[in-house]
Amino acid sequence: MKRIVILGAGESGAGAAVLAKKEGFDVFVSDMSAISDKYKKMLDDRAIAWEEGRHTEELILNADEIIKSPGIPDTAPVVRKAKERGIGIISEIEFAGRYTDARMVCITGSNGKTTTTSLIYHIFREAGIDAGLAGNIGRSLALQVAEEPHEWYVIELSSFQLDNMYDFRADIAVLLNITPDHLDRYDNSMQNYTDAKMRIIRNQTSADTFIYWSGDPIVSREIERYDIEAMLCPFSDEREPLSAAWLADGRYVIDRPTVFSMPTAELSLRGRHNMYNSMAAGLAAASAGISDEAIGRGLRTFPGVEHRLERVGTVGGVHYVNDSKATNVDACYYALESMTTPVVLIVGGRDKGNDYSVLRPLISEKCVGLVYLGADNAKLHASFDDMGIPVSDTHSMAECVEACRRMARPGDTVLLSPCCASFDLFRNMEDRGEQFKRLVTQ
Repeated sequence: MKRIVILGAGESGAGAAVLAKKEGFDVFVSDMSAISDKYKKMLDDRAIAWEEGRHTEELILNADEIIKSPGIPDTAPVVRKAKERGIGIISEIEFAGRYTDARMVCITGSNGKTTTTSLIYHIFREAGIDAGLAGNIGRSLALQVAEEPHEWYVIELSSFQLDNMYDFRADIAVLLNITPDHLDRYDNSMQNYTDAKMRIIRNQTSADTFIYWSGDPIVSREIERYDIEAMLCPFSDEREPLSAAWLADGRYVIDRPTVFSMPTAELSLRGRHNMYNSMAAGLAAASAGISDEAIGRGLRTFPGVEHRLERVGTVGGVHYVNDSKATNVDACYYALESMTTPVVLIVGGRDKGNDYSVLRPLISEKCVGLVYLGADNAKLHASFDDMGIPVSDTHSMAECVEACRRMARPGDTVLLSPCCASFDLFRNMEDRGEQFKRLVTQ
């Protein structure tokens, strides 16, 4: 019996274990951290062996194949040893793809992935399509393939997931943009990170569709290096010779694979970056054969994404916005760009090799205060303290919200858009956003 070892027992790892067990493999799950009770029960109910708080090498390095959770870097000792022994290492998405004939809509990019993925899924549901939501959001793809199969899957993919995907194929691939992010995982090489993102088109055929933002300089450069067989559907700010979607005279226009338009004022999402997300979503839905009526209805009724420019409320005349998903500089840039009132910006966390200089013009234009939120804010002080804008140094969310309360005036917006990962002070991005919302509400 072939042995499958899963490293990491979160949503993706536990789901992969369930599918591997169903397909008849000898399965073992190992996690260096504590496994949540939810996933322990999932494994125990299916008689799947597991360990937590360690990686026992004699139980791991005898694997025929390893499924690695995306959060585990290739530099982890047990991963290095597995590679030295020639053990194949794949992602949960790669594994799940072997056991389904469902059609796949796959979305990646440095910014906008979650919003675009959620919007596409919303449109599919509005159209009555049998679709599952998977990847970085939703439930594990492997678990759905094993126990709740769908005709379509809408999948948000990070560069980490794409790194360990080889034979998997996206019927519809969406690449929103490529800007610096996670460079600490890619030897501080932008090209290494770019190469990971471009794996979204791996294995695509002439029967497939590739949707991308033609205004992104890195994407435009990179596609020239690839022999792409899929139908190309670029979207842009205005009509260009090859554009499949664009904005013109206050209208949102799709030219292929169907002809569709609607007033931009009717789109549920606001802000320039969300125009791109909406065009990508509309093109993906059109490529899946969804009707114009359902596309329009979905674009009008989408409620938005938690932790992404989420309006928390207004207290004392001050507006509070939770953008905890902004974990890189460009995401914060887009958030600031969309603001129409004076901003007290909360920024900071675990730095990922960020270059904050690109934010300075927008901060100068939009911000009336800066609140640093991190275990170590030295780089932020060096980047912004000379701008003459009031700053406050904080090291917990309670300190941060109190500093914002003191600094903001009626009519201002307090924007949590941190530019950074959350792991210095919080469990994850969601924990950071939830703490912010709870304190604001209190």
